[in-house]
Amino acid sequence: MQLRTLIALGALALSGAAFAQTKWDLPTAYPATNFHTVNITQFAKEVGEASGGKLAITVHPGASLFKAPEIKRAVQGNQAQAGEILLVNFQNEWQPFGLDGIPFLADSYDAARKLYAAQKPALQKKLGEQGMMLLYAVAWPPQGIYSKTPLNSAADLKGSKWRAYSPATSRIAELVGAQAVTVQAAELSQALATGVVESTMTSGATGVDSKLFEHLKFYYDTQAWLPKNAVIVNKRAFDALDKATQDAVLKAAAAAEERGWAASQRVNTDTLATLRANGMTVQPPSAALKSDMQKVGAVLLKEWLDKAGPEGQAIVDAYKKM
Repeated sequence: MQLRTLIALGALALSGAAFAQTKWDLPTAYPATNFHTVNITQFAKEVGEASGGKLAITVHPGASLFKAPEIKRAVQGNQAQAGEILLVNFQNEWQPFGLDGIPFLADSYDAARKLYAAQKPALQKKLGEQGMMLLYAVAWPPQGIYSKTPLNSAADLKGSKWRAYSPATSRIAELVGAQAVTVQAAELSQALATGVVESTMTSGATGVDSKLFEHLKFYYDTQAWLPKNAVIVNKRAFDALDKATQDAVLKAAAAAEERGWAASQRVNTDTLATLRANGMTVQPPSAALKSDMQKVGAVLLKEWLDKAGPEGQAIVDAYKKM
């Protein structure tokens, strides 16, 4: 009897060892209700199910674990095994990170997918050099201009307190004569309430998340660019998984990418309707405003190519051939 008990306990211990659970943290800067976060949460759930519970990913929304600018470094240093970043935030580190933040380079979902295809090999290589992997990337809805006052041309933005969240949005402020104020998504509502921000360029989704309609009354649907959020993983953490679990992660990531792009398009339609329903004037830009912003885009592309050099030029050339 005693021997049987020992054998049973031994089998139980072996069973427990065989199914030891690996735990990952995945921080994101956006609210739990944001479509990116909803998509990530489903990704984490699918990984858990497909791996038979061997890998459990805990999603930390709303900058609750790390703030937006800290997430990439946290993943690189394995403080968090995976994380979501806004690529344009890291343009100063490596120019191609900011390519999808150049106004009017890719101004539709179809164009944005082509730009991603041209950019992806270089992204994968760079992240690999930094000890990370790209799991998937999803575009935000097209970016438009929010303002407290009507805008007939870029001259109407002069002196406005402009919320910047990336090098490109800071440079746009300079070019139109606005006053750049760096504010991350999690702090935007407070900045609006206290008058720190009077205008910004962002998506309809962020407009709804941050209730911009409570403080800003005009939205100009310029469809200027579709910046991407990327979900990245620490390479050592990924390599430590068994092959079946790695496959589960990659399969769930591929599904999340397709699901995320489709959700982005739905969100774009829905959020513009929500902005209107909450009293915001939503309209296309005037011919003068669009022309002014296209000139800004041309300046930013030239400056970007000057800094990015042959590597950047090769990506843009590949994109233009698609």
